[in-house]
Amino acid sequence: MNILFLCVGNSARSQIAEGLAKEMLGARHNIKSAGSIPSGYIHKGALQTMNEIGIDISTQKSKAIEDIDEDFMKNLDYVITLCAEEICPIVPVTSKHFHWPNEDPDKDYNNDSQLRYEFTKTRNNIFKLLKKFLIIEDIK
Repeated sequence: MNILFLCVGNSARSQIAEGLAKEMLGARHNIKSAGSIPSGYIHKGALQTMNEIGIDISTQKSKAIEDIDEDFMKNLDYVITLCAEEICPIVPVTSKHFHWPNEDPDKDYNNDSQLRYEFTKTRNNIFKLLKKFLIIEDIK
């Protein structure tokens, strides 16, 4: 099964979702993330909040939708967008599409404590949505 998580920068929300889904579903599923305007890096808050629960996403890369291999895109089963306040990327495919609005946890005015809180909130919300998704779609 091929699952693609999308947001704008591919530095936080979609990276967190990719890491969680890989951990929850294992290697038998092909899970990727991308962004419409990739930042080129994974946000330190995303790295920290995933490390807190024992998931290392430091080897994941921030990438554009166009960087995803063609075979994966042609065989997509699910596209899950995570944008809230921005315009989410659109992928013209025939796969199932879900939209899980999550605010961008990277807010310029946050101090370290607030930033940690925002990233933890985002991770926990995506985790809950993934659990529901796995049950509703009966994915094993």
